[in-house]
Amino acid sequence: MAGATTPRAFDPEAKGPLSGVKVIDLSRLVAGNMLSLQLGDFGADIIKVEPPAGDPLRAWKDGGAAFYWKVYGRNKRSVVLDLRHPPAMDALWALIETADVLIENYRPGTLEKMGLAPEKLHARNPGLILVRVSGFGQTGPYAHLPGFGTIVEAMSGYAYRTGFPDREPILPPLALADMIAGIYGASATATALLARETGRAEGQVIDLSLLEPIFSVLGPEAAIFRHTGLVKERIGSASNTSCPRNVYVCADGKYLALSGSTQSVAERIFRTIGRPDMIEDPRFATNSDRIRHRDLVDAAIGGWFAQHESGEALEIMRNAGATVGPIYSIADAYGDAHFREREVFVDLEDAEFGAMPMHNVVPRLSETPGGFYRPAPELGADGEAILSEAGLGAEAIAAALRQDR
Repeated sequence: MAGATTPRAFDPEAKGPLSGVKVIDLSRLVAGNMLSLQLGDFGADIIKVEPPAGDPLRAWKDGGAAFYWKVYGRNKRSVVLDLRHPPAMDALWALIETADVLIENYRPGTLEKMGLAPEKLHARNPGLILVRVSGFGQTGPYAHLPGFGTIVEAMSGYAYRTGFPDREPILPPLALADMIAGIYGASATATALLARETGRAEGQVIDLSLLEPIFSVLGPEAAIFRHTGLVKERIGSASNTSCPRNVYVCADGKYLALSGSTQSVAERIFRTIGRPDMIEDPRFATNSDRIRHRDLVDAAIGGWFAQHESGEALEIMRNAGATVGPIYSIADAYGDAHFREREVFVDLEDAEFGAMPMHNVVPRLSETPGGFYRPAPELGADGEAILSEAGLGAEAIAAALRQDR
């Protein structure tokens, strides 16, 4: 395939800035895995404690292959523990007593029913950072509800704002709420680790809902509603806060995205499309004026794009200093020289495919960068080593790992 490179090998001996931090990940699916991925990418030892059937993320497949697991399972180890049985629970306790972080995403109250209430955990490991991932948080009227990302994407206000005014609201086609929550969770975990390191706190509980992180991306909309009564509606690819801003179709049927969110860029766009008169026209003189007359602005700009091939339009606009870019498919991004040179994604060695492209470590740290330490593990592949490191003997390990009960 175009743009292919020699796959990079994983280096299990390398040390990242979080080397020495031990994380027990009891979570399933995306949010918890996204959280532990961020920590694992920077060197934390991520131990996935999985049920005998494995993390359900392993079952998300395309073309028969578990690509989601290969990406979100990198830089982790796997042990299978059937927590319905005492020897497995004993093994989990041994892991918890030696851990820095425990991640779980059971429905609120389940951890307590398992005998793993926060106060019990901290009684045996006072420095433990417990990250509790749930749909709506550990408290409140909705705490007991199942909370897949789809539901909070709907209830957060995000879906209401996405799509066109004459069509139904649009849910994101990927696990957006989970991913945002995972990133917030990694930041909170790093903060808690620093607080422990500096003596500001010992262990603590991080209550991470899926709802609140995605609600936060709405920015000041709650304040706007409170003080103006305005409910912002769907407007397609346009913006309630700046104009011009939209997606425009070119003469060859390809789409370009354009943003004129500052006055100087908006004026460059008007000059480029041959409409310098719009700069002085009171209907378009300021950003607020342009928002009120968005349809006229889009008609003028859209008419210009419709007369030019996408490559030509892109070159003209960029040369004029306008902010513009093509609408990429993943195929376009995969073949783009910038993505390759910047290593936005990297090809990593994979036993099944030879090479596995996936996103790079994000973000980039100049002095303590993250890395690739191990590929996504096969189910239970590291069980004996993990439990041995936690201090269990051969007999206890065998009892904990038994599946034929």
